[in-house]
Amino acid sequence: MESVMKQQHHFVLIHGVCHGAWCWYKVATALEAAGHRVTALDMAGCGASPGRGEEVASFEEYSRPVLDAVAALPEGEKAVLVAHSFGGQTLALAMERYPEKIAVAVFATATMPAAGKPMTYAFKQLSQGKGADFFMDSTLGTTGDPQNPDKTFLFGPKYMAKRVYQLSPPEDLTLGITMVRPSRRFLNDETMNGDVLTAERYGAVRRVYVVAEDDEWKPAEMQRLMASWNPGTEVMGLQGADHMPMFSKPMELSELLMEIANNKQS
Repeated sequence: MESVMKQQHHFVLIHGVCHGAWCWYKVATALEAAGHRVTALDMAGCGASPGRGEEVASFEEYSRPVLDAVAALPEGEKAVLVAHSFGGQTLALAMERYPEKIAVAVFATATMPAAGKPMTYAFKQLSQGKGADFFMDSTLGTTGDPQNPDKTFLFGPKYMAKRVYQLSPPEDLTLGITMVRPSRRFLNDETMNGDVLTAERYGAVRRVYVVAEDDEWKPAEMQRLMASWNPGTEVMGLQGADHMPMFSKPMELSELLMEIANNKQS
């Protein structure tokens, strides 16, 4: 019984831009069915959380649900943090703040910042060559200080079908179209532009990058490039996964997460 108990893990799931905790429903179900504890969180202004995403004042406030959840872990407990897409930046901030509370950080086709560079650096690299036409019917807007406005973004249905959910079941695309909410980019944010990620803390946490091999929005080569910025990162590929691997390959992703958690490599 003791050996079985040691294989039980606490997974904290972090969603991407415009989405919410709801997008993890298949993965959370699979992990819980296997006996693990799962905490899927809504970032501020996302999912079922109150307030408007455009009104979230800072990236720190946006990420507060994850930071608070990790800070509240009992002494000696380490969680497996899993981030998708934009959530990789929230994961990076949690790694910097609480490296001793994270068993392993998993970036699932997520934005993966580099230690010693501002988090906006990764976003800018991802955005190169992508004009407004790439995002099709998505809504790009501005919010905040008119003298220094921030960008907002909302996925459009056609864009989601072609570039984000193209290999996912149609019912999950329908769910996504129904549930997505506008999000801020925090491009002018102090934390996002600051020198906050260090090799000593952020870089000390075991990191695994799960490459969604058929991602149309974040190509596999870009995912591997981000992983290469962080020496020691383990890289695993997920074939047949679009930008939403929790929908396109939910069982395969869940099994991979459990495999990663069970591997005690440091």
